Amino acid sequence: MCGIIGVVRRPATRAVPEPEEILDPLGVAASALAELPADPPAVLDLLGRAATGLEATDRLLRGTPGVSCLLRHPSVVAEAGALLDTVAARLARLERHLDAGAAGLGPDHLEAVNAALIRVKDAAWAVQRDRLPTAEKVRALVGHDAGIAAIEAFTSVQQALSALDRLEVRGRDSAGLHLLVTGHRLDLTAPAIATLLGEREGDRLFESLAVRASGAAGAGEPVLSFVYKAAAEIGELGDNTAALRAAIEGDQLLHLALRAEGAQALVLGHTRWASVGIISEANAHPLNSDEEAGATSGPYVTAALNGDVDNFADLKSAHALVLAPEITTDAKVIPTLVSRRVAAGESLDSAFRAAVASMEGSVAIGASAAIAPDHLHLALRGSGQALYVGLAEDLYIVASEPYGVVEETSTYLRMDGETPANPENPTASRGQIVILDGSRAGTLEGIDRHAYDGTWLPVAEADLATAQITTRDIDRGTFPHFLLKEITEAPASFRKTLRGKLLEEDGRLSVVLGPDTIPDHLRADLGAGRISRVVVTGQGTAAVAGESLAVALAEAMANSPVRVEAVLATELSGFAMRPDMSDTLVVAISQSGTTTDTNRTVDVVRARGARVIAIVNRRNSDLTDKVDGVLYTSDGRDVEMSVASTKAFYAQIAAGFLLSTALADAFGVAPAPDVQALLAALRDLPDALEATIATRPAIAQAAQQLAPHRRYWAIVGNGANRVAAREIRIKLSELCYKSIACDSTEDKKHIDLSSEPLILVCAAGLEGSNADDVAKEVAIYRAHKAAPVVIATEGEGRFAAALQALTVPATDPRLAFVLAAMVGHLFGYEAALAIDGLAQPLREARAAIEGTVAHGLATADAERLLVGLIPTLEPLAGQFFDGLRAGEYDGHLEASTAVRVASMFRYALGVTPLDLYQIENGKVGTPAVVVEDLTSALGRAIEELTRPIDAIKHQAKTVTVGISRSDETLLAAPLVRAVLDAGAARDRLSYRSLRTLADLDPAVIEVIGFTRYRIDGRIESGDATSVVVDRGGIAREFASRTERNPILRGTKNRVATDREVLVAKGRSDGRTLVIVPEIKDNQATGLTLLHVRFASRLPVATMRAVLQGYRGRFAALRDSVTETEPTFREDLLLDLDVVTLLTEPVTDLAERWRSSSAS
Repeated sequence: MCGIIGVVRRPATRAVPEPEEILDPLGVAASALAELPADPPAVLDLLGRAATGLEATDRLLRGTPGVSCLLRHPSVVAEAGALLDTVAARLARLERHLDAGAAGLGPDHLEAVNAALIRVKDAAWAVQRDRLPTAEKVRALVGHDAGIAAIEAFTSVQQALSALDRLEVRGRDSAGLHLLVTGHRLDLTAPAIATLLGEREGDRLFESLAVRASGAAGAGEPVLSFVYKAAAEIGELGDNTAALRAAIEGDQLLHLALRAEGAQALVLGHTRWASVGIISEANAHPLNSDEEAGATSGPYVTAALNGDVDNFADLKSAHALVLAPEITTDAKVIPTLVSRRVAAGESLDSAFRAAVASMEGSVAIGASAAIAPDHLHLALRGSGQALYVGLAEDLYIVASEPYGVVEETSTYLRMDGETPANPENPTASRGQIVILDGSRAGTLEGIDRHAYDGTWLPVAEADLATAQITTRDIDRGTFPHFLLKEITEAPASFRKTLRGKLLEEDGRLSVVLGPDTIPDHLRADLGAGRISRVVVTGQGTAAVAGESLAVALAEAMANSPVRVEAVLATELSGFAMRPDMSDTLVVAISQSGTTTDTNRTVDVVRARGARVIAIVNRRNSDLTDKVDGVLYTSDGRDVEMSVASTKAFYAQIAAGFLLSTALADAFGVAPAPDVQALLAALRDLPDALEATIATRPAIAQAAQQLAPHRRYWAIVGNGANRVAAREIRIKLSELCYKSIACDSTEDKKHIDLSSEPLILVCAAGLEGSNADDVAKEVAIYRAHKAAPVVIATEGEGRFAAALQALTVPATDPRLAFVLAAMVGHLFGYEAALAIDGLAQPLREARAAIEGTVAHGLATADAERLLVGLIPTLEPLAGQFFDGLRAGEYDGHLEASTAVRVASMFRYALGVTPLDLYQIENGKVGTPAVVVEDLTSALGRAIEELTRPIDAIKHQAKTVTVGISRSDETLLAAPLVRAVLDAGAARDRLSYRSLRTLADLDPAVIEVIGFTRYRIDGRIESGDATSVVVDRGGIAREFASRTERNPILRGTKNRVATDREVLVAKGRSDGRTLVIVPEIKDNQATGLTLLHVRFASRLPVATMRAVLQGYRGRFAALRDSVTETEPTFREDLLLDLDVVTLLTEPVTDLAERWRSSSAS
């Protein structure tokens, strides 16, 4: 995945605030929180006053007016910071006060208080962590004595850099930031300026610090293009943006350009996860429209891409683009094609739409052009990408994720790349194009939205969404990964879940859940015995957490007729439905509330009369709208950025124990004698979790020592520890990319000890004979050369046979599994780091090769390149060979890959002579071949070893190339269905044929018959024959020429040769046909001929889309007409019938246009 960011700004329309306007509301907030209230209404009152003051300051500090205030008055930053520190300290004291129960907080006021706390925290965070740092970073960028224009431009730069920092979790191997500057008033011929331009203007690869001067629309000074890039496969999150920031701060020419009073800058940025093209500055986005010397020159365009342009090689060839060979990314075709089309006479908007419509794949695109320097063009098509247009004061900020815009605004327009705008023309109208007008930045009026086929899609207030997160939710802080941050936050999440629900009175603890969770009518049904079955359901980690709830409730209900079970949501809806489920209570658990399987199951059980309580983390989610009651985990908004969810599990466990206790009480079951001990342990469990996290160094040591060497892993547990084992299996699978067995501890010896696996044994809280039995199992594991790592309670000495023992604090045995899960989560994190670290020398080797190749390598230079790389490759190869000998790669690198890398290193270093290359590899060895094959081998090894922690690499790839499987959508087109129904095999229809048929579909009224032919022989030999294999509809009435002469000739031969769909009209009978080639191994093996009735006329937009999709006919017609005419009149598409437009030669059609234009 990659990330796009765009910033479009107009001059501020609001005055710069005065210092007292900033500080006074902060003082009000700090004063309000000085109190420690005695009751919930007082809590809500003081939180409301604090939030109002903080929000007022936040509003004033937004945008360039706020930045200007802080730059003019540096003391405000220090004073505001001190007040905010006071707010934070007093808010933390208030939360401790609430957790201690001193304010009498109960379920009646809990949600209101939680919402008020969130409101205060959000506003305080926004001022302290967003507004104040933004001003300080702009100060560093802009320098001293800057004018308002420079402040505005560098504020845009800072906003883009901040968003890129957050988007780097989508990919970080390279990044770029491009500024299109107008109104600079520089004389580029002046000696001082010419010196600063120097070689920057001649950088043909558009690498970092490159500059271009391009003519703007109309008369006036040239528009300046500045680009800053960083490309490094090896590095940490934040490294690339730090490099970009340093380059911008030190760019004297940029500062001079922005010094003028009317200067403005449009910003386009990108962070890349390389999928096409090597990692290099030349391939880093944004790319520009430059071609090599001698190529057609058009208006200057820059663009950035998320996703893949699947047909970029075809586009490059079809349009004869002359691109620098060092630039190998598919994104380069975007600005170049747009520029070419504008040069051919199209308007910028039309050229952009036509260019992106010609691109196959799941894509999100951002582009800017010198002829419209205050406009940003956006395109989105396919299921795998997204673009969000944030609307702020005098500002549009565009990002690939909501978390890229929320620092500036909570209001955004989400572009839709999938829903067709025109149901009658679904293929061509799928996808959206948005043009943002900088002169109206921040307003609805400045957003021009169209479908891919040109259908206008006006934007209204109802189209805007409000973000459910803020930067407080997505800040990584000082943690190296979001996963570690979220694991560390788990104890606090657990505490928040207990707040106001686990109450102490007169020394006794009780669980109190209000009617929002257990409504009165449900409580009455429980008490009256009308509910006899409780089913706990969810998917993934939520389902595992649900098992603990089911176990706890089943124990409490052991002496009642109520049955309790945990069932996966998909299993419940698929196999456990009954016609009448009015006796059933379903507890549905979901972190997000949007899990499709869980929501679908809830719909089904409710339709059959079941009651439903949801345990969910997100307010206003899909699930909360369809249930009887809701129990929110944490504070109802506990966002996780890592794909591997961890802290939600702990909050769900806490909620499960609360709900099980409350349900047992509602059923009228007398509490067990030891329930007070359980509730006390539940209350203290966050402290135990924090103590477990403190043992991370010991866990890391075990993971680093064992994880890299062992190929086979297993997790075992018994009793409550089976819940921990299942959860750990999920997380280790997600983080370490292992297929991991999860078994009962006692069962493992009967299954697969012969594989000598690494076994995590969850044994926390075990006592007596249970602990003795598990100790015996551990000894058996060890005897069979497995590597058992036991998670046990501190002081437990029975597991001496374990290879390693990791300990957790003592707690109630019924809760000890929660601490075991924490150890497992940390082990997974550290194991993933250890495995990923094995790829480091290989990454450095590949980076060294690609860094050299990126600057141009002819085949003749390969030997010199290899010799030059030896000093760098030698120690890296040594590290790899050392690791091989030590067995460090045994667990995660395929043997064939290890052999391949080792062999390539030996050839590259000259250890093995090239004369032997053909014997080993089946091809002649040359230095260039070695470079290529070594790079390939390193890439494969890196792929096998990479563990990205916060993402899932194969999931990321699937998303990136999502529309490469878009044929599933195309298959729904009626014309495609007609071909398949005629008997054509799906695997014989190329993607191009499917796409063409879908594009033709709006022009076809009905299919009235078909004929299918088999082709025998080689077409290129000229003696191939065709045989009718089936007929249908009207085709049964016609004799076939094939029966008289089977030689493949004429139109059918043309279709078989071109392997493209063709629309034809019979010369004698006037029948209209669509002929579709059936292809295998790039050879036509058959034809499907559809007899069709076409529409007489189509609306201009629909007809244009049909012609665009059919053999590029629209572009060919337009180009032919504009060879002699100044413009191409699209309205004339209404004057000709559809069949004529599809079948008449383009040159003849062009003459019709010329005749109509002349008249």
